[in-house]
Amino acid sequence: MIRPRLTLRQWVGWTGFGLVFLLTAAVAVWRGDILRAGLDPQIPFQTYEPPPAPDYADPAAWAMRDVRTPDAGPAAVFFLHSTTYDGGDAWNGSIGDREADAYLERVVIPNYAGPFAKAGSISVPRYRQASLYTRLTLRDDARDARAFAFDDARMAFDAWLAAHPTGPLVLAGVEQGGELIDRLVRERVAPDPDLRARVAAVYLMDVIVAREPLSPSLPACATATTVGCIVAWSGVDEQNDGAAQRRLRRALIWDANGRLVDLAARPALCVNPVSGADDGAAVSARRHHGAANATGLEWGVRPAFIDRAVATQCRDGILRHTELTTESFREIGNWADRRKARQYNLFYADIEADVERRLNVWMASNAP
Repeated sequence: MIRPRLTLRQWVGWTGFGLVFLLTAAVAVWRGDILRAGLDPQIPFQTYEPPPAPDYADPAAWAMRDVRTPDAGPAAVFFLHSTTYDGGDAWNGSIGDREADAYLERVVIPNYAGPFAKAGSISVPRYRQASLYTRLTLRDDARDARAFAFDDARMAFDAWLAAHPTGPLVLAGVEQGGELIDRLVRERVAPDPDLRARVAAVYLMDVIVAREPLSPSLPACATATTVGCIVAWSGVDEQNDGAAQRRLRRALIWDANGRLVDLAARPALCVNPVSGADDGAAVSARRHHGAANATGLEWGVRPAFIDRAVATQCRDGILRHTELTTESFREIGNWADRRKARQYNLFYADIEADVERRLNVWMASNAP
């Protein structure tokens, strides 16, 4: 039997269908690469003109400045936020970017600055943050953009210190903010005995930092009641060995010249936020104080907690933990949002309890 030949219209139709199918398949396979490429500023950082510098005497340069809740403690808390600017047009976000600020106020501050509200007055500077794209590539341009943000962090820190000449201090940062706090600690805090003595604790959340060379006078927190020390971790699902390996392989740390270099074979620092100890011990879920999704909550409103739910252990410099599967603890939003710091905090109540405990120890040891 002779098959009928396809007509021209049928040929065009089948060809069009095939092209659509191939295009759809290509988008499905390379969608991440396509979206990542769309965030590339397409200009060398060396010839890039950054946004105007912030003036930290101007209230507009602060998302929060010395904001207290009614029952806040005696500490001054300096908090550097995570990446909220996607990129595309620039390597570094400008002060007052509306979309970045909206994400900061809706997601980052409630989930990550919130646990420190009971410790004292909170200050959150805006800064010319490196874009999300700089965290998705290891190019030198991206490293330069991330290092550039440190100048703003240092200026904000100096302005904040001038306003708080006495009393206990808490430094905290998440993701990009934790990276910048790490350098502030190494370059500004550790070499200054008077300043170092005022630090109750430092919290570096969702960031990999090198264990060495930490200053012996500002070490990792050995126990839950050690003060003047660093609590740092980067968390990965207990079952996801590949993600843990990728995180270590792509991690960048500061060298002595203020450059971001590969972590390579250096050991990463991990202090368990549940136990508050740098001992590598497995911590059962029953010791977990509570996870929270505080996105969208007004400042001062404590979120609902799910406690005794997350088991943890520091292994090979990474905090391995069990995951929560409830609807409130799922990644949502667009492709870019799902690549930022989590939109909830698995250790909200644990951080809250940890900083309160260390602050109480600091106050007792520095009583008149």
